[in-house]
Amino acid sequence: MLRTTARNAFSKSNVASQRFSAGGSRGLKVLAILYKGGSAAKEESRLLGTVENELGLRPWLESQGHEYLVSDDKEGSGSFFQKHIQDADILITTPFHPGYVTPEVFKKAKNLKLCVTAGVGSDHIDLHTAVENKVQVLEVTGSNVTSVAEHVLMNMLLLVRNYTPAHEMIERGDWNVSQVARNAFDLEGKVIGTIGAGRIGYRVLQRLVPFAPKELLYYDYNPLSPDLESAVNARRIDTVEELVSKCDVVTVNAPLHDGTRNLVNADLLSKFKPGAWLVNTARGAICDKFAVADALRSGQLRGYAGDVWDVQPAPKDHPWRTMKNPLGGGNGMVPHYSGTTLDAQARYAAGTKEILENYFKGQAQNPANVIVGDGKWATKAYGQRK
Repeated sequence: MLRTTARNAFSKSNVASQRFSAGGSRGLKVLAILYKGGSAAKEESRLLGTVENELGLRPWLESQGHEYLVSDDKEGSGSFFQKHIQDADILITTPFHPGYVTPEVFKKAKNLKLCVTAGVGSDHIDLHTAVENKVQVLEVTGSNVTSVAEHVLMNMLLLVRNYTPAHEMIERGDWNVSQVARNAFDLEGKVIGTIGAGRIGYRVLQRLVPFAPKELLYYDYNPLSPDLESAVNARRIDTVEELVSKCDVVTVNAPLHDGTRNLVNADLLSKFKPGAWLVNTARGAICDKFAVADALRSGQLRGYAGDVWDVQPAPKDHPWRTMKNPLGGGNGMVPHYSGTTLDAQARYAAGTKEILENYFKGQAQNPANVIVGDGKWATKAYGQRK
């Protein structure tokens, strides 16, 4: 069910080549759906993932003779995305403002041969249909792992320490230490578990070791190697139900696919320790938005934090924007930006260019970047497959 890639991430032997050819390397139409940066992107050129800065690809692509179209307009039948996907050869999009490639979109996209995720996480593409249509899907594996792992740790701390209500108190001009401290705890001595122990999940475990937790647990269909387990003193739990029943803090670090959609639902939340904290920086649709909001309001969850939403941008009436625990705190939600720090943007922009360059030249791609290739799955990251 879950992506399990820490094993390969730490091995230099995983270099077997896979070849994918553009079938003609000039005159292709490249469509990019990126997020609007506005004045911030004009003032900060390192915001590469924006429509203004275009992943830094325009001069290079045009020098190669390719057409490059960039927009943030992706919603509705008359959108820029829907208009130009019909004859695009290559689609580039990001997890932060994704162009959703549904089976219906695939039917329109007669020329589409390659989808590149500038970042990590290709669940905005119907991967089953990509396999059927022999459309290659690649992403820049590893570009966000440090950024997201750090964000997870920050989320844990802000929830456990009850930071956000304390800061809001100061902004209001108030001062009531007991009102904040009544719901503030330490990470030390807590049982902390991750659903998914791949590249990000494992890095989260590494970063938790210095906090001296009571125990580190993980659930993943593919066990870590004994050496990796020993390095972080983590223990594998056989079922997700057992994991959440044992943990004071749970973090979700798994990709979205058929086996993880709505995994954290009302039934699973009822099995959490009462008053547990939950962090999700993976994909919003892994958690049932209404069940999470109800669990937080009731106190079954003490806090929920993350940056991923079931639809992005999130509608203004999304329950996660305003949900609170019984004491008026416990909400650590922000826009989807954990994996798009300036450092991460430099990595995924460079990785996107490398993927395109390999494709144009018919050269080997990094196997770790390939989700769908040559009409077949190239990874188990999006669920177990034979």
